[in-house]
Amino acid sequence: MLSESARVTSAAEARFRINEPNSKPRHVKVIALDRASEVVVKHLAQLRWNNASFFTASAFAGEPPGHGFSMPGWLSDLAGRTKDLIDEVNCADLVVMVATAGENAQAATLIGEACSLKRVNTTGLILGGASATDAMLSKTLSQLRPWSLMLVIAKGEDYIEDMLIALRA
Repeated sequence: MLSESARVTSAAEARFRINEPNSKPRHVKVIALDRASEVVVKHLAQLRWNNASFFTASAFAGEPPGHGFSMPGWLSDLAGRTKDLIDEVNCADLVVMVATAGENAQAATLIGEACSLKRVNTTGLILGGASATDAMLSKTLSQLRPWSLMLVIAKGEDYIEDMLIALRA
């Protein structure tokens, strides 16, 4: 089975590709919304990117199961430094929220509201599509759908990498 990268680089798909560079580089912010997606986002951040920044919605860190979302200091870069969501959104062209099927993605509401106010495009990526139950997908979809202009259920981590490459992040 061909990977998404192999499929989009085939001769049949090449006729749809625009071979001119973007007139303006995009600034992409990638935010992990839960522990499992944090692992994926940290791995992706190790790759080479242009104008992409990676963050975690660290409200889930250290909280016992069943506790609500915590507001103070909830957004951080991968080094653990607290970041201001509005500052990050102000300099973004696209915000990509990464969540795992069945996990809590409440941070999508705050991120989505900030992006709506600043008219920044959003994309939601849900991990675990192949192994997730309908109930797990439904839980995460209901939290991301109102705040994502594009919503994708990813079959694997390589799909997310391929998508970010396609965006020229």
